[in-house]
Amino acid sequence: MAEPVDAERARQLSLFRPLGASYYTSSVAVKPEHYGELIDRGWRRSGTLYYKQNLQRSCCPHYTLRLEASDFRPRRDQRKAINRWNKFVLGPEYMRKVARLSPRSRAEKKYRKCNFDLLAAVHEIEYENLKRPIDPGTKRALEPAHRFEVNIEGDSVSQAKFDLFLRYQMKVHQEDVSRWKIKDFQNFLCSGIKRSPASSTKKDGSEKKLGSWHQCYRLDGKLIAVAVLDLVPSGVSSVYVFYDPEYEQWEFGKLTALREIAFAIENQYSSYYMGYYIHSCQKMRYKGNYRPQYILDPESYAWDPLDGELSEKLDQKSYVSLSQDRASREGEDSKPTSALDPDVNEEELSLFDINMPGVLTRDEVKDLRLSQWYLLYHGTFVQMNDLVGWEDMPIDNPQSLRGIISELAAALGPSVVRNSAVVLFD
Repeated sequence: MAEPVDAERARQLSLFRPLGASYYTSSVAVKPEHYGELIDRGWRRSGTLYYKQNLQRSCCPHYTLRLEASDFRPRRDQRKAINRWNKFVLGPEYMRKVARLSPRSRAEKKYRKCNFDLLAAVHEIEYENLKRPIDPGTKRALEPAHRFEVNIEGDSVSQAKFDLFLRYQMKVHQEDVSRWKIKDFQNFLCSGIKRSPASSTKKDGSEKKLGSWHQCYRLDGKLIAVAVLDLVPSGVSSVYVFYDPEYEQWEFGKLTALREIAFAIENQYSSYYMGYYIHSCQKMRYKGNYRPQYILDPESYAWDPLDGELSEKLDQKSYVSLSQDRASREGEDSKPTSALDPDVNEEELSLFDINMPGVLTRDEVKDLRLSQWYLLYHGTFVQMNDLVGWEDMPIDNPQSLRGIISELAAALGPSVVRNSAVVLFD
């Protein structure tokens, strides 16, 4: 279900929103499969606020990024980050004794020397997976230097998570933490998409997890990191990661990303979404180091490899649509490029007049038969054509109810419109 929001409400609700012009809506009842479709149309969320940026009207366009999980091959620096952390958790004494008491076979040593197994690397130091042979000297099972555990749980709020979040925001982002209350934290990172039974199953017959989850990292029983994940049928979407600054030297950004990719592979999610990619921002360029990455074309919604032609064009200009470039070269018709004056206030114009890439045209919206779209008002479902004067309302007037509903449909796309309802609040 979706509810249109105006720009002022968007500013109040969104704590972390993209720079530039964006279309906003809010919802507390988005299904995982619907959010998966929205991601593939350039949407992201912050709590219950959903937004889609107008890349042509933004100084720093935010491109949707997707990694094909099963094709991922970690770089040397990524492998090094895992190996360093693993050695820290296990400790030299444990590693030395296990090598002596429970040695690897020659074939296993040869394989590990020539290959890097991502799934094995992220799981082998988890306490429940450790080899713990009996130490002849103490007659006790060997213990690692640290007890490391990772579990995935619902996106619930807790004091431990909130305290960890405050330490992270204060040290890593230099924020004044007085702005954060536990309710703000809950709205931001504990108000995700609904967890629901999977519509598809894994090869072993078990159901996939869907919805919003927290992947929690604990060291010696202490919570040290939380990765906020949205799980949709097609993939794993990374929302946010926060960790104890005391462990910053261990490159937790890399560690959590690699573990999330491993989670996608072993649970048969085809894609891993790292969020928006801003080519002009050096702090965002690291996302391109997880390969092979694909960028969502803002106009055709095709996925283009980040490397090669696309990357070269992004070096030259901020807005790139390879589908539009190909159509122009071949003399085909394409949607017009926005010619609006940069100072024009988009809030005063219809979405159909600003040529926002990737939204439906007036004619395409008319084909959706919005008169039969359901509206939930005060607990009762009605169809749009039950509203007095619906047919007389102009579709391109952003101040009319039909205009607002039509813009929402244009931004959401036909599939979500067919399977959703609109909620109106007083």
